[in-house]
Amino acid sequence: MSSTSPWLACRIRRPEASKRLYCFPHSGGSVGEYVRWADLLPDIEVWGVQLPGRGARAEEAPFTRLDELVDALVQAVDFGSSFAFFGHSLGAFVAFETARRLRDLGRVPPDALFLSAAPAPQLPPRGIPASHLDEDGLLTALETTYGELIHELREDEELRELILPGLRADLQLVESHRHEDRAPLSCAMTVTGGTQDDLNRTELEPWSVHTSGPFALHLLPGGHFYLRDPEPKSTLLRLIAEPLSRRTSTP
Repeated sequence: MSSTSPWLACRIRRPEASKRLYCFPHSGGSVGEYVRWADLLPDIEVWGVQLPGRGARAEEAPFTRLDELVDALVQAVDFGSSFAFFGHSLGAFVAFETARRLRDLGRVPPDALFLSAAPAPQLPPRGIPASHLDEDGLLTALETTYGELIHELREDEELRELILPGLRADLQLVESHRHEDRAPLSCAMTVTGGTQDDLNRTELEPWSVHTSGPFALHLLPGGHFYLRDPEPKSTLLRLIAEPLSRRTSTP
């Protein structure tokens, strides 16, 4: 693993840590809010996966096809020998497909997958395609999910120019992707969601078919971005840290 890879960002290096957590951001998101989790996960080295077209890579063309994105990622990054993936919303799909691609290539897959606020991939697509809409139509389509951010975007042209291309590309990633049934992963899988999100248990529970390992589903207080509120965030990080700690201490 190269610490200088443009795909990866780390706020606190912990080379002595026995486990690494790679975090895949949501649509339009950057790694910033995830790498700060290192302050609260002292026994884990936390990395953010930086996708082209976002954050420090904002000037690069974003991917619009999920399989091409995953191919480029696994070619560029050595995740090491003991690690887990966390993905929120779009990031959950990228994390899941990256785990499957590593497995299919005969490389070391993650020990655990933590998938947040994303419906099981085999379910019919939610909503209608929006990536082709004009600016006003796109903002309206995203308003339910992004709420306050959309208000800020409507008021700030420079912010729209900075964020909307990445958001539009992220929508294309989801809209163009077609799930393929393959053998389940063998790693532990924990799925989480917000109790006030429009995603419900019946859309989260079917993730269970994608692992032959332990599966758990937890609904935490809050909406789609429940993980930004202190209490559910603390619970989420505990749900991540405890099983990784148990796996580390197992002889």
